Amino acid sequence: MPELQTKKKVLSLIQPTAVPHIGNYVGALRNWAGMADDYDCVYGVADLHALTIRPEPPALRRQSLEAFAMLLALGLRRGNNVVFLQSHVPEHCQLAWLLNCYTQFGEASRMTQFKDKSTQHADNVNVGLFTYPTLMAADILLYQADYVPIGADQKQHLELCRNVAERFNGLYGQTFVVPEPYIGKIGSRVMSLQEPTKKMSKSDPNPKGAISILDTPAEILKKCRSAVTDSEACVRHADGKDGINNLMTIYAACTGKAFGEIEQEFAGKGYGDFKNAVAEAVVEELRPFQEEYRRLLSDKAYLIQAAAEGADAARRLAAKTVGKAYRKVGLWDGRR
Repeated sequence: MPELQTKKKVLSLIQPTAVPHIGNYVGALRNWAGMADDYDCVYGVADLHALTIRPEPPALRRQSLEAFAMLLALGLRRGNNVVFLQSHVPEHCQLAWLLNCYTQFGEASRMTQFKDKSTQHADNVNVGLFTYPTLMAADILLYQADYVPIGADQKQHLELCRNVAERFNGLYGQTFVVPEPYIGKIGSRVMSLQEPTKKMSKSDPNPKGAISILDTPAEILKKCRSAVTDSEACVRHADGKDGINNLMTIYAACTGKAFGEIEQEFAGKGYGDFKNAVAEAVVEELRPFQEEYRRLLSDKAYLIQAAAEGADAARRLAAKTVGKAYRKVGLWDGRR
């Protein structure tokens, strides 16, 4: 009989305290549902990670529910995909403690994100902020993920995860899959609407700089109209036209049109017409997602059921890994 071919596994978690922007959406999020054709995917809301900044409890509960609804609205409950909330799966904390004992202090202290966060939150430099990367490693290793989509700011964390997994495997034999960064289709690099030489960011202090995937049509139009451009008043992609290049990138990502087509479409037209068209294209791109998101948020019973089912599925996977790792280090399970 031919050998059964199993799909590789991809894991990705999102923070509940920051709403993704249009760059996140066209560059990654809208492609996640289709990944089920080629991979078994594990998607989660990283609500435990959010605790490092001590969010207001009512706000965190609301944001976690909304983030979970966002994942479902992307159509991720397909095939063998698992969608869950991190805090609903205790194994994340169980494995995180074990991995703390196999992570060297020097490794953790070199994480640049810890240094950055410590500066930003100087009044709350807690141990959780320091051990954040080991919880992230537990998130990944729990599900034996082969691939993890990461941004530039998370490369160090994935490398630490790989080091810890290799160290543990070297000591106790094969226990964890050593994950690789996921390199998918190269998405559009969307820049800030107000500072087009900088990448669009969820944490941009200027609210006009980023288009949230939950912005209303009126908000999207207002942000596009206020986008920084230049004085040439000609829609063309060229060096030195960072603002227009960025708007063309967004328009191309939402319409599928090439830059040459866009230049022809707006030949002889001003920036006002172009900005309006960009806003309309973004609104239409986000419309199906936003409609499904609002529908899901109005159905609390469904969200509760989906969260419970997701947690059950995640725990079935996670418990196997924790049990195996515990046995490897000598913890007694009380049965033999």
